[in-house]
Amino acid sequence: MYESRAERVLEPTPPSRVLLLGAGGFIGSAVLARLNTEGVEVRAVARRPEPSALAGVEWRALDLATLLEPNDWLLHLEGVDVVVNCAGVLQGAESRAVHVDSARALYGACERAAVLRVVLVSAVGVERGAVSEFSATKAAGEQALMATSLDWVVLRPSVVVGRAAYGGTALLRGLAALPVALEFPDTGPLQVVQLDDLVATIVALSRPGAPAHLALDVVGPEPLPFPAVVAMFRQWLRLPPARPWRVPRFIAALSYGLGDFARMLGWRSPAGSIARRELARGAVGDPAAWQTIMGSEPTSLAQALAREPASAQERRFARLYFVKPAVFAVLALFWIGTGLISLGPGWGRALEYLRAGGASQGLAVTAAIVGALVDIAVGVGIAFRHTARRALFAALAVSVFYLLAGTVALPQLWLEPLGPLLKILPIIVLNVVALGLVEDR
Repeated sequence: MYESRAERVLEPTPPSRVLLLGAGGFIGSAVLARLNTEGVEVRAVARRPEPSALAGVEWRALDLATLLEPNDWLLHLEGVDVVVNCAGVLQGAESRAVHVDSARALYGACERAAVLRVVLVSAVGVERGAVSEFSATKAAGEQALMATSLDWVVLRPSVVVGRAAYGGTALLRGLAALPVALEFPDTGPLQVVQLDDLVATIVALSRPGAPAHLALDVVGPEPLPFPAVVAMFRQWLRLPPARPWRVPRFIAALSYGLGDFARMLGWRSPAGSIARRELARGAVGDPAAWQTIMGSEPTSLAQALAREPASAQERRFARLYFVKPAVFAVLALFWIGTGLISLGPGWGRALEYLRAGGASQGLAVTAAIVGALVDIAVGVGIAFRHTARRALFAALAVSVFYLLAGTVALPQLWLEPLGPLLKILPIIVLNVVALGLVEDR
């Protein structure tokens, strides 16, 4: 996208090896791909590296929150001349460790290891005052880098959108596909920036000899109200205009609270109390210095959407965006609920079915307790992101077992009006659907 004078000047001297933090994220993965196409060797750092066919990429599985001393980083800096830090944590106890403590240790190690330069991806507006833990720790991380003797570059992007559906981009698409246009209270303007523009800037400024000791707002050409951004995505999805609905404050607060709860369970929800405070401030900046350095105009959202029309797959993703949390919530509550009912008001009926199937009183009691506890365990496992996949496979196995055991012991249940065995079939299908939706990207 960029063919600027900055890039032409820097082209003859690409870095020999880049240490890329946050290489598995939305921004980091795009930077990794771009560096790889330019023949740059990359030591890619992620907490849980994903399989990659990219040649010249060395993955290292690291938890940044545990690397808090310069000595912890020296081994990973061997042969590295540039560090690109795309790591970020929206909220949680690890945000200070990742944005500040681990980063400060890394920069100290860079000074000792003669690393040429560091490019930090921060966030727009954090230098103008903290409205959340996220912006406070991002600002402190910037200061830690600026206090060093390194050739540093700080990039402060606005809300980053791109073709890949992840994070804020995915949320905007999901909101755009709803039958009504939700207007949340207290949302500031956004100067959304295209992922391609940000990646081109990161790569250009990671080259030895590029301008250094500068902090740039990386933002789109114009501020847009949040509803206008959603409406542009809706038009991109080729959906008719939706009737606007101003979301009451208590419902908005509830939705942000649910986002926080989802994050407590390990799900990567872009909504939450931190996002609410950041959105209230807005995400705007001045792109003038960035344009001067890069010698090119940033791409507007309208231009980017017009260049790449939405495909059927993207329309389907947008429509399923809010279906996914509903599916996991329903399945978790279903399995937990069946277990609790079996141990509570449905206890007598459960024993009645088991005895009718030929079980003795003692065996029926044991089977009812074990079955209920298994159901509860499966539901709890589905609720937590890190166990959801295994729990869904367990749910399939348990469902098939109930179907077969019920068919053998009480085949007449297939003919009952409420269909206790027949209803297992849609539960199995819903579990299969959840397995297809469990991945975040």
